[in-house]
Amino acid sequence: MSARDRSPLPPFDPADPLGVDDLLDPEDLAIRDTVRTWATDRVMPHIADWYERGELPGIRELARELGSIGALGMSLEGYGCAGATAVQYGLACLELEAADSGIRSLVSVQGSLAMYAIHRFGSEEQKQRWLPGMAAGGTIGCFGLTEPDIGSDPGSMRTHAKKDGTDWVLTGRKMWITNGSVAGVAVVWAQTDEGVRGFVVPTDAPGFSAPEIRHKWSLRASVTSELVLDEVRLPADAVLPEVVGLKGPLSCLSHARYGIVWGAMGAARSSFEAAVRYAKTREQFGRPIGGFQLTQAKLADMAVELHKGILLAHHLGRRLDAGRLRPEQISFGKLNNTREAIEICRTARTILGANGISLEYPVMRHATNLESVLTYEGTVEMHQLVLGKALTGLDAFR
Repeated sequence: MSARDRSPLPPFDPADPLGVDDLLDPEDLAIRDTVRTWATDRVMPHIADWYERGELPGIRELARELGSIGALGMSLEGYGCAGATAVQYGLACLELEAADSGIRSLVSVQGSLAMYAIHRFGSEEQKQRWLPGMAAGGTIGCFGLTEPDIGSDPGSMRTHAKKDGTDWVLTGRKMWITNGSVAGVAVVWAQTDEGVRGFVVPTDAPGFSAPEIRHKWSLRASVTSELVLDEVRLPADAVLPEVVGLKGPLSCLSHARYGIVWGAMGAARSSFEAAVRYAKTREQFGRPIGGFQLTQAKLADMAVELHKGILLAHHLGRRLDAGRLRPEQISFGKLNNTREAIEICRTARTILGANGISLEYPVMRHATNLESVLTYEGTVEMHQLVLGKALTGLDAFR
């Protein structure tokens, strides 16, 4: 074929320099645009104020709206869930976190942790009772695994459940629980004589309380709580019947980590775009700072890491849709994308200079949020060790 017979190259798109959108079909793009429009209209005008106040007002209304656009438990099948692909769910996470990590956390904990646990390990009765309302956003869920003194070693959890006749009695505490104070149902993991089991706990059960954690400097526009279980009595059918052991909560965490792989790139994209806009309009020494070599070098490096991260997320999503995504590969994505996202935000802050610390711009808000995202669902060090074990066959955890 001669050069004249070839179609002309498409123009370079600064917003999509690798042409990743070409990998998306019309339904993917429609879902992405729906979530982006919702976040732009409902979150962006208010998020700086919510963040400064350390509140997420109207969270129940937001949850119902998210349910109405199919964003809650969106990759699950049946029970009012959207049945979206993994890539479509990832695109939604990216757009939500481009608004704020707290909003993506609301959706992630609801769908990828609480709903996913019930959907995968629950009885049909539990699914019918809880999932339709959670998918619609009428019932908010939370996921209780981390404890005040137990983070990366969930096998050492102290929360326990004892049999008393046919009932279960739960006692213990969980910490850093997103949605806890507004949840109608909590999926709580506890030690039993049989091993670690999951329990579906209505939050109006006697002995259950969820005091909100205040004075956070990260994820400020998010409800974060402690769960206190003081001899909470539950019927026999409150236990998730289809799993015993840590593989239950850990598989839920893998599902949530996948969403983070995409979401972190949303925070990075928002900060990168703010830096580009600023560099094109901020003048120093008689011209825009975007015309200086050092600024362009920063922007180029940020763009490379941002779009490599998006391409990685897309690749992992396709593997998940094909049933071929391994937990080690999720660790690969979570480790890389959270680490690069926070570096992009920090570099963007240097381009904005002193203005970078102002809530007039999203950069510092995203950077502080990512300090939490870097840690939850597995710290950097834990994912390094997961990959180290996979690469060498040697277990360095103990």
